[in-house]
Amino acid sequence: MLEIVVRTENQERHVRVSAEELAALVRRIGDRRDRFLVIQRIPDLPDVFAQVWREGGGDYTLEHRDAAADRHFQTVTDRPGDVITALTGWARQEDDWDAGADWSLLDMGPARDVPPLGLEADEREVLEKRVREVLVGGYSSRAELAEIAEEYLVGDGRRPVSREQAEALADRMWLERVAEQSGWEGETDPERLTRAFAALQEAGITARENFTCCRNCGGTEIGGEGGPDARGFVYFHTQCTDSAATGHGLMLLYGSSDGSPGSAALIGDEIVAALTATGLSTEWDGDPDRAISVTPLDWRRRLVG
Repeated sequence: MLEIVVRTENQERHVRVSAEELAALVRRIGDRRDRFLVIQRIPDLPDVFAQVWREGGGDYTLEHRDAAADRHFQTVTDRPGDVITALTGWARQEDDWDAGADWSLLDMGPARDVPPLGLEADEREVLEKRVREVLVGGYSSRAELAEIAEEYLVGDGRRPVSREQAEALADRMWLERVAEQSGWEGETDPERLTRAFAALQEAGITARENFTCCRNCGGTEIGGEGGPDARGFVYFHTQCTDSAATGHGLMLLYGSSDGSPGSAALIGDEIVAALTATGLSTEWDGDPDRAISVTPLDWRRRLVG
């Protein structure tokens, strides 16, 4: 699989596609509302991307940017195979992936001049603490972090952080986290959790990570996530993610499709078994009215974007 995220004009998001899947996406574009692909690395890096545009049966316009406005290039071709070869090489970070194409430098204008944050020390500390908490949670994109940074201190008609300042703050903290995770080795606890949830999903138990904002919303919406054959469910919401990100373990909420306590207890047993099989530890006394706690938990979730 390629370590990329592919976004389409019609709002699809494809994570870690194969080379064959990427080729199919390239060959597909051209129809109305399905004319381009934007490709980002995993983890996403600010101003590092490739993209391709095609309208109708016309040529392919291929672009890539390498972290700065003066490193944004474009080429045009009528051969989809050339686009596929270039994008696959870019995704694999091959040294000569861009060889053979006639690239031209695009004038993107001067770089933005972002003024420093005009915040008091305590306000800045509160803001950065919240952004980092969500960042460490690991489910938000850079754009979502910037939105949090822009909106978190809004109140009484005051907007102390501009969109540009929020993006700069989010990008700085994102890159710090990318540097942190570069030293991680082996499978992390969140990856073990994802593996357990995938096994539960395959076994007929609807399993969702970072699902909705709270327990009330989760309990209302989880039933609509499962198919007709789902026997039960398990999920954790964003407040649970925040708790895990700050070192307090993770609470899992679960239940059975028929709503009976006996069936819920059996679902709980399956959840504990799946987590144990991946090497995670749990605390649960078998009571279907009590949540399952995953603890101790080293929450190091790798960023995607």
